[in-house]
Amino acid sequence: MTILLTTLNARYAHCSLGLRYLHANMGKHRERTRIMELVIGINPAIAAERILAEQPSIICMGVYIWNAEETARLVSLLKAISPTTPILLGGPEISHEAGSQPLAKMADYVISGWGEATVPELCDHILNGTPPEEKFHKGKQLDLNDIVMPYDLYTDEDIANRTLYVEASRGCPFRCEFCLSSLDKTAWAFDTDRFLAEMEKLYVRGARSFKFVDRTFNLNTKKCRQILQFFLDKIHADPSDPVFVHFEVVPDHLSDALKEAIQPFPAGTLQLEVGVQTFNPEVQDRISRKQDNNKSEANIRWLRNHSQAHLHTDLIAGLPGETLESFAAGFDRLVALAPHEIQVGILKRLRGTPILRHTEAFGLAFDPAPPYTILATADIDFFTMQRLVRFARFWDLVANSGRFARTLPMILADSPFTRFMDLSDWLYKTGRTTHAIALDRLASLVTEWLVLKGADADQVRITIGQDYAGKTHMKRHKETANATLPNEPRQAHVRQSRHI
Repeated sequence: MTILLTTLNARYAHCSLGLRYLHANMGKHRERTRIMELVIGINPAIAAERILAEQPSIICMGVYIWNAEETARLVSLLKAISPTTPILLGGPEISHEAGSQPLAKMADYVISGWGEATVPELCDHILNGTPPEEKFHKGKQLDLNDIVMPYDLYTDEDIANRTLYVEASRGCPFRCEFCLSSLDKTAWAFDTDRFLAEMEKLYVRGARSFKFVDRTFNLNTKKCRQILQFFLDKIHADPSDPVFVHFEVVPDHLSDALKEAIQPFPAGTLQLEVGVQTFNPEVQDRISRKQDNNKSEANIRWLRNHSQAHLHTDLIAGLPGETLESFAAGFDRLVALAPHEIQVGILKRLRGTPILRHTEAFGLAFDPAPPYTILATADIDFFTMQRLVRFARFWDLVANSGRFARTLPMILADSPFTRFMDLSDWLYKTGRTTHAIALDRLASLVTEWLVLKGADADQVRITIGQDYAGKTHMKRHKETANATLPNEPRQAHVRQSRHI
């Protein structure tokens, strides 16, 4: 009587931490429980075939914003082929507003919130022939000390080829209304010694890349320092076999003690995801985001100038009351701090978040289909929002990729947002697409735009050539760069996200 835990991951390289938590906490049913990870884009019939080939007595599926539509198609197929097989749904996308979702209507049971206690209890009732009559179940929140750690369930294949997600804490004390963590109202930390013992076991098995999913890793300086020191000790023990760690931090909480812990990390070993989101104080107040902008700015500048951490910063376009002008000002302010990456996100309406309370007052219009992206606001119309969507895409291709490191200052000059928006508009007008652009084609387009804007053609070609020196698919640029600067090493940085 197999209990099958499954989900559609965004890509193969991602491991589902949630499924492993459920498996680890199945108690007496753990031995009959199996995990099957699929990937979005799979043919639904093939996915159904693989699932039903396991002859499961119960199917438990994790639902997220990125897989909700494909999960609905899969569940409809499973119910058509094997209507008596119970299907349990859980995960953030189905944990809120479930009553109005067609997906929830197709399922036998829906669990909202934490599942480590509730999933095995519900499975126990089903297998014992006493299934509950009610469909919707609120997950029981356990003390973290009572949760079985899931890290032994990472396979050797996972360790060798996939991103390992780990968490030292759950929840978040902040109330940012666009984020599901705003519903937590607090944060809970796992016992640090217990957690690090699990990390030690992963390390001994060969794990060298650890991505923390904690929403606010730097809340507790003491615990944060202890964890950082653990990984730094591993790096110092064998510099030829470095560890890579990724943390999400809030920008205005960076104590001197934490700076001291961050500073020794060598280049390529530490990535910090820094959520700025907006520099607009009125918007911050409106969405219940408490952030000291001056401290945030100072801390990002310190990290850039005094540490070798790779800084991935986040801004959100489309927040209630944010105008194009105020977003542009925030973007320029962040560019001046020179983080390695700026992720320009477009606001999404996550189910259950309180951002909807601003809908009428600020004219928020969201796409009704996942991922529920903002389409327009009272301050930014639909056509301008589409321009911002393209801006974000081209910024990722040109700036965040690291492939135009020398060229980017020429593009941005003294007015980063205005200049890059102009480039983005021109690229779209020229190519009518934001996808499937070959790298050499993109380089040629950037070159053409810079020349149109008055840049010296020879200098542009030399700069592009320096960026692409050593790349076999850009031989003509390499020839120019080598002829001009024969002794200069290649400087274009490799995008840090490729380490994870």
